Amino acid sequence: MVDVPELVAAARSGRPRAVARLISLVESASPQLREVMAALAPHTGRAQVIGLTGSPGVGKSTSTSALVTAYRKRGKRVGVLAVDPSSPFSGGALLGDRVRMQEHATDPEVYIRSMATRGHLGGLAWAAPQAIRVLDAAGCDVVLVETVGVGQSEVEIAGQADTSVVLLAPGMGDGIQAAKAGILEIGDVYVVNKADRDGADATARELNHMLGLGEARQPGDWRPPIVKTVAARQEGVDELVEALEKHRAWMDEHGVLAERRRARAAREVETIAVTALRERIGDLGGDERLGALAHRVVEGELDPYAAADQLLAALTGRY
Repeated sequence: MVDVPELVAAARSGRPRAVARLISLVESASPQLREVMAALAPHTGRAQVIGLTGSPGVGKSTSTSALVTAYRKRGKRVGVLAVDPSSPFSGGALLGDRVRMQEHATDPEVYIRSMATRGHLGGLAWAAPQAIRVLDAAGCDVVLVETVGVGQSEVEIAGQADTSVVLLAPGMGDGIQAAKAGILEIGDVYVVNKADRDGADATARELNHMLGLGEARQPGDWRPPIVKTVAARQEGVDELVEALEKHRAWMDEHGVLAERRRARAAREVETIAVTALRERIGDLGGDERLGALAHRVVEGELDPYAAADQLLAALTGRY
């Protein structure tokens, strides 16, 4: 057991070990998690949360490191949440994203945390929303969330970030492949990284064409810009930061930021409630009741919806 108020105070004063301990409590689903979240709540809502996603090999880690450099030049305190995939065999994770961010390891105003997905789909770890909350409360002005290399439909970052940055690179597939991956709907800013390679201009043109297909934007709506960068040489990164700042200003002006954060909080509350309900099913002997209802469904005595209604009625009747 830890002294939560003391730990939160230490994290807010900039002590990285306290921040690490708080995130560890989140990842391990500590019995003190509720106390931790209650202590953090008054200090959240200030950080700009930026999500970076894209296919493996497009340069997400290098771009994240380049953004850290750019924001530090602007005097911002930066938190990085780098999510790595877990092995389906060993359950372990390489946690190698921070290898590309070693230049920031000694900067006290930069906090980098790697997290394993532990089998969670969607490109993020299940504890990512609470970890973002910890970094926000710890005084980070900007929180960069780097997802695993997402494939098709793994676009959960769109629901966790204020601004979603989608990275592409020449030679990583055509515009139709990007459309199949579901990333054309989630991006607020698009980046063609490794723009010094052949085909970068063609990739940008094709992406611009795909973004224009079927768009029905009204005057004043946000149109995602396309920025070309060479993150390894810090080229184009200032333009990317400008695009991110413009998007933040547009969201503030049109009330989109508050709306996105409310939707994010609603999803978080719903997830916690559903998880708690599953736990209570087991605690109240619901497994036996569920088995009996499943038997009646198999025998044709009940349909699944009626069975679910009975299970919920039995559980809620106890409260």
